[in-house]
Amino acid sequence: MSKLKIGVIISSTRPTRFGDKPAQWILEKANANPNIEAEIVDLRDFNLPFFDEMASNAWMPSQNAQAVAWQKKIGEFDGFIFVIAEYNRSITGALKNALDQAYVEWNKKAFGIVGYGTVGAARAAEHLRGIGIELQMVSTRSAVHIGGGDFFAVHPLGQQNKPISDIEGSIGAGANDMLEQLVWWGNAAKAARAADAK
Repeated sequence: MSKLKIGVIISSTRPTRFGDKPAQWILEKANANPNIEAEIVDLRDFNLPFFDEMASNAWMPSQNAQAVAWQKKIGEFDGFIFVIAEYNRSITGALKNALDQAYVEWNKKAFGIVGYGTVGAARAAEHLRGIGIELQMVSTRSAVHIGGGDFFAVHPLGQQNKPISDIEGSIGAGANDMLEQLVWWGNAAKAARAADAK
């Protein structure tokens, strides 16, 4: 069985973002899984405008070149791990816009979540799962939530700025569960997509 190609999407574009640190950590864990080939997908690299197409690409091709490039990139993957911050109880505006800029490329694919913040981005994760349903995606049950004392131990603002491996005892089991579920759902969806294409 071929490896699942997984995009690790960093959802914040702020210059001072924290997302690179957990993204690199989960990338290494994902690539240690023999069933996964993962790579970072950074929203900063795509310079997406606010969605301004005539309609979703579910109904007609997009016209904006950046949106088309984004759709092409997303179409390469069998599934995703979203590394999410929580802004005012939801996902970042940058991620919501990126989700809206594609449709068919998200369909019938699995995703997992690594969230961070004072409550581990738990509320943002639930919003993201709801959006995923509309995009015909399937979410893993398990997710990684870097919150509370763990968040401040590894974030530069907490003054300790420890490596994420230092909180592995709190979040490692959740990460492993999420990755195993991502493999199961990712392979199930990949097989179903292949059967549909026949």
